[in-house]
Formats: sequence, structure tokens, C-alpha cells
Amino acid sequence: MAARLASQPKIVSLTPNSLADVWDDIRRVAGAIGIAEHGETVVAALQARMCAISEKALAARERPRVALIEWIEPLMATGNWMPELVEMAGGVNLLGERDKHSGYLSWEKIAASDPDVIIVCPCGFDMARTESEMYWLTKRPDWRTMRAVRDGRVFLADGNQYFNRPGPRLVETLQILGEILHPKVFAPALDGAGWRRL
Repeated sequence: MAARLASQPKIVSLTPNSLADVWDDIRRVAGAIGIAEHGETVVAALQARMCAISEKALAARERPRVALIEWIEPLMATGNWMPELVEMAGGVNLLGERDKHSGYLSWEKIAASDPDVIIVCPCGFDMARTESEMYWLTKRPDWRTMRAVRDGRVFLADGNQYFNRPGPRLVETLQILGEILHPKVFAPALDGAGWRRL
């Protein structure tokens, strides 16, 4: 298809692993289409919005311990930019490594971490699809013994639109984390659209 175009297209390769990589990719695309200055403006605006959300979240006293699950079967923890976003939202990331691809994990590791909050956000799934797959977790014999389950702090999130997309919607992802982790601080603006309680 590219060979049929009137002019030779410029291919811009994007491989973000971290939040900094996402900003660099926005700059790279803006530069490739000749609007580098606008790319800088967009990045600065997104960073400012994230900074405001993070400052509000970090002012909260609670630091919930969070298990972010990117895939249900087999089990995978979120990686890349998500551990950083959990920290920015005033949480403690228990699973997955910052700036690295999502890794496999055992159920025993999740259970042993006994998180305060569990957020399930499979890559490519909306909340309805995620809920239909939750039996992989909820049927486990020790599911109900976990702190997050006992306290009603298990949440489904739209991984397809927010958590797993390396772009401007990561601002809304941070907002979602703020709403989930600090409900006394954040109004539930994205409840029902980006996340909901299981």
C-alpha cells in the first residue's frame, strides 16, 4: 500500500516503555509532520494536567498498596508506565516493574502481597469483557480472604481505552487512579466510563 502513495512516506517507529517515552513519541510524531513546536505545547499541557492530579493525590494521607492486573489468564502484572502512574496517584505499586514490559506472575504472589486495592485492566478489554472473565480470579479458593476483596476495593478499569494506551489518555488514567485510590479527595468523574467497582 505504501508503494502506491504519491510520495514516499516517512515511517516513525514508536516503542514507549515509560511515561517519558510517551512524551518523546508525541514530540517525535509532531516533528515528523512539521509541527515540533506544537508537540512541545501538547506535552507541556499534558504534563501540567498530570502534575495537578498527582499533587492532589499525594496530599492524601492514605498510601494504598495496589495490585494492578493487566491479564487474567495467564496472570500478568502491569508494567511500563503504569507503576509510575500508581506512584503519582499516591499508591504503592506491588506488582510489575516500572519502564519494563508486563510480566507473568503467580496467583501465590498476588495473594501473598494482600493488596489494599486490586484493579483489573486487561489489555484490549473494556469493562464488560473484563467482568465476563473475572471468574478466573473470583473462583480461586482464597479470593475472598484477600484484604481488597473483604473491604470491597476491587475495581474493573477500561484497559483498552485508558491504562494500556501510550498516549494523551494517560492523563485520564491517572485521574481514574486518583478516583479509585482516594475517593474522599477526588469526585468520581470517570466512574462508569473508565472504571467501576466490582
